[in-house]
Amino acid sequence: MAHPRKFRFGVQASGRYSAKEWRELARKVEDLGYTTLFMPDHFVDTDLAPMVGIAFAAEATTTLRIGHLVLGNDYKHPAITAKEAATVDVLSDGRLEFGLGAGWMKVDYDALGLDYDRPGVRIDRLEEALAVINGAWGADPFSFSGEHYSITDYQGLPKPIQSPRPPIVIGGGGQRLLGLAGREADIVGINPNLKAGAVGIDTVRDALADMTAQKIQWVRDGAGSRYDDLELQIRYFVAAVTDDAAGFAEAMAPSFGISADEALDSGVALVGSIDGCAEVLRERREKWDVSYIVLGHDNFEVFAPLVAQLSGT
Repeated sequence: MAHPRKFRFGVQASGRYSAKEWRELARKVEDLGYTTLFMPDHFVDTDLAPMVGIAFAAEATTTLRIGHLVLGNDYKHPAITAKEAATVDVLSDGRLEFGLGAGWMKVDYDALGLDYDRPGVRIDRLEEALAVINGAWGADPFSFSGEHYSITDYQGLPKPIQSPRPPIVIGGGGQRLLGLAGREADIVGINPNLKAGAVGIDTVRDALADMTAQKIQWVRDGAGSRYDDLELQIRYFVAAVTDDAAGFAEAMAPSFGISADEALDSGVALVGSIDGCAEVLRERREKWDVSYIVLGHDNFEVFAPLVAQLSGT
């Protein structure tokens, strides 16, 4: 059945929190009408482990969905990831949104002493990992033999509560990864291309409007007939509520070598008044099909009126 593509909103949170602060954050995200609390998966400049953190957030709330944006596949064997994620789904009464990516941040690999293979190899591993995870979540024991993983008669317990599985989130910025997401994911995150292993000027330029439209087409090409079933998501890394969007953009854009108009139209920017941002999101849904909006833990509260205005519409 085609996805209705009604607006919903999530928050991606990372940083240093006490147990009390983390509970309060999760409850505030829920109370303000956001559907989901996500955590990233990094080892440099982040504190809490995402699988543990989202489980703790689920326990502190009643309806809030919890998930990863996204786990780095190279950091853990996918059968272990599948078991831990299924456990979270069971213990949260089916509130998990499972995010998995190929891994991109080179400083994480360097810190852990992991080989930073070229993007194609990392995507190969991700594709095999998805097969392992889907097998582990299936009803019957399964075996798998690939270049990177080998599984033999594995039952994969526990099984997730959600049927046929928890929604799988895959985000990406390149053609091959977005094509894979179109084929395999339920939720596709439209991101800048991070093949350089770090955020730089090229990352910013890759998020401009014309490239965002190209990325949507790559998802469509990969998905084929299942495209209408997908939910498309953008994490807005530049987000501000202001009555002077033009002034905000004029101050920010030159440092990235782009114009103010290009900055405001970027696929990762959401800047303006609440009503102005609402109009921008409606326009982008019309042209890009994006209805799942993710903001950061540093600005989600100021966008609460936007969430109230658009959620479910």
